[in-house]
Amino acid sequence: MLQLTINGREHRVDAAPDTPLLWILRDHLDMPGTKFGCGVALCGACTVHIDGQPARACVIRAADAAGKAITTIEGLDGKVAQAVQQAWEALDVPQCGYCQSGQIMSATALLANNPKPDDAAITAAMDGNICRCGTYSRIRQAIRDAATALEG
Repeated sequence: MLQLTINGREHRVDAAPDTPLLWILRDHLDMPGTKFGCGVALCGACTVHIDGQPARACVIRAADAAGKAITTIEGLDGKVAQAVQQAWEALDVPQCGYCQSGQIMSATALLANNPKPDDAAITAAMDGNICRCGTYSRIRQAIRDAATALEG
């Protein structure tokens, strides 16, 4: 039995310790916001926060996440998250939307750690988050707009 802290709540899950965290979230706990993309941590669709840092849930063993604070898109909140989500909506960032939860999780972690990122910091933080629809320019602008909103 695994015990995981997800979105501030304790969950006991009957699963093998080597089960990827992604499948615990989606299949055991009915949290479908974290998406399966590639299964090898290259696309970013499965990005969650573990102890405040972005992490790829498809390659993290559930046992390795035990004892850590896990945040999914369903539990994302606070001033930074609100600024990012509002900027995403204002710019109509998503096209198909599949990658957007991972994009938002990465962007929120960036702004929580660096409230005034330059273009190089944005590029570095978002590297590995693939958008097959190509909304990269809107994603970058939304991050800039969220950073500006957080200043005031």
